[in-house]
Amino acid sequence: MININNMIQFLTAPTFIFFLKIIFITIGAILSFGIIIILINTNWAKFRFLESWTEFLIYRPFGANKTFKQWAKISKKLDSGKTGDYKMSLIEADSLLDDILEKMGFKGESMKEKLEQAAAAKTLPDIENIQKAHKLRNNIVHDPDYNLNLDKAKETFQVYEKALRDLELF
Repeated sequence: MININNMIQFLTAPTFIFFLKIIFITIGAILSFGIIIILINTNWAKFRFLESWTEFLIYRPFGANKTFKQWAKISKKLDSGKTGDYKMSLIEADSLLDDILEKMGFKGESMKEKLEQAAAAKTLPDIENIQKAHKLRNNIVHDPDYNLNLDKAKETFQVYEKALRDLELF
């Protein structure tokens, strides 16, 4: 028969408690190390701390430099002198603005819905010109023979650039 008093003495003995402490400290260290590895490999820490502090310190939205680099690539296409590149630069500018609006939390199936939400939130003051630029982009996409000259392309490109400036991306 098992004696309860002997069992209690064994569990409260200093050597048993010492080994139990060692086991739990080891398990705790392994789990803590695992949590640190998981946080490093996921984007949680980046989103939680890095983006907030970066935005605070440089007074610009996180990722603005990446957007500026994309914008520089798009604007180079406008300087190429080819009609196809004009069209492509406007399509990419519209796509960039669409992505930015989505990241800002404006949801919708189309750019038109996102622009309507941005207009309701008074995020973009020049919403009418942006809608006209988006219509021009739609004309380019749906009609491959659409005639676009350099002046009209630059004018429309400036509308997108102003929208990005209004959003304080550069």
